Amino acid sequence: MTATAPASSPAGAAYAAGRWRRVRGPAVMLGGLGLATLALHLRDPHEPGSWGYCPSAALGVYCPGCGGLRAVNDLTHGQVGAAASSNLAFLVVVPFVVAGLGWWVVSRWRGTPVVLPARAVAPAAYAGLALLVAFTVLRNLAVGDWLAP
Repeated sequence: MTATAPASSPAGAAYAAGRWRRVRGPAVMLGGLGLATLALHLRDPHEPGSWGYCPSAALGVYCPGCGGLRAVNDLTHGQVGAAASSNLAFLVVVPFVVAGLGWWVVSRWRGTPVVLPARAVAPAAYAGLALLVAFTVLRNLAVGDWLAP
């Protein structure tokens, strides 16, 4: 553990300024996500055309993101079951995204680099991509119509 100078000293003020510079990126990202979530809470995406129309859904194909806006709206209203019905993949991914954002903020706050194990990145990315492809195919088949938004 490193000792820091008091905030009232010039060294302490420089350390605090450096910390806030490091956290600026995550703060902007979280602010943007917060504003988007608030907008989705206030303007209901369940209303047809309220957020425009999805080109792939208009063609009758549900992409992995179809229903994501409705899922966010449902979650902001505390309706987890409705969010799962809108987009189950989104609901499963949310805890991982929140954990990743939290890890990013804490590591930036502490000034430690985010180091991902190189051996785990590629397999995790391929597994995630394979799951999204399987989810997309399944939600567009008759057997998986319960996954469609």
